[in-house]
Amino acid sequence: MGEKIRVILADDHALVRQGIRQFLEEADDIAVVAEAGDGAEAVQLVEQHRPDIAILDVQMPKMTGIEATRQIKEKFPHTRVLVLTAYDEDPYVLALLQAGADGYILKSADADALLEAVRKVHRGEHALSPEVTEKVLRQLQKGGPAQAAGQVEPLTAREIEVLRLAAQGLTNRAIGRALGISDRTVQGHLANIYGKLNVASRTEAVTEALKRGWIVLE
Repeated sequence: MGEKIRVILADDHALVRQGIRQFLEEADDIAVVAEAGDGAEAVQLVEQHRPDIAILDVQMPKMTGIEATRQIKEKFPHTRVLVLTAYDEDPYVLALLQAGADGYILKSADADALLEAVRKVHRGEHALSPEVTEKVLRQLQKGGPAQAAGQVEPLTAREIEVLRLAAQGLTNRAIGRALGISDRTVQGHLANIYGKLNVASRTEAVTEALKRGWIVLE
């Protein structure tokens, strides 16, 4: 057998890392060379070990999986990124794929699916859970957010605040309470945001803002 696929594993839950590491290393062709408890440490470990694959969660302290993916792909393009997470919401999926992730697997997948994903990503293929594939195809059918990649009218500070809260899943009423404004005013801000970004939904607006670096999912 040839050299093993060298992997670093990043997740802020130690027990989760332990379980994932155990069944990864039961495979004869995979070796976990290091573990990280946050996104910033994951980037450091990639620099130190230069693994074949970085397996990242989405929500981690210090640096999200989105930003960690972006930095890894920019600094260490030969390291592939496989996202392993419980989050299947559209903004996370699309933002991570736009950041350069090579695969996106849900933690609800079985061990065999994860092993196959690791091998596919290592071969240079993309590996997506069926649920994630469906979301991507749906987005492509809609033409994707803000097709015109050129300049758009910048959002105001208040519009950014509204969009950041919307990205957290808050309703218009909850956003209004958080900002001390009415539901109708929130609705007006969202309408302005949709118009500026040339999108038709919260999901598309959040995705476009993530892509442009205007907001970060926390």
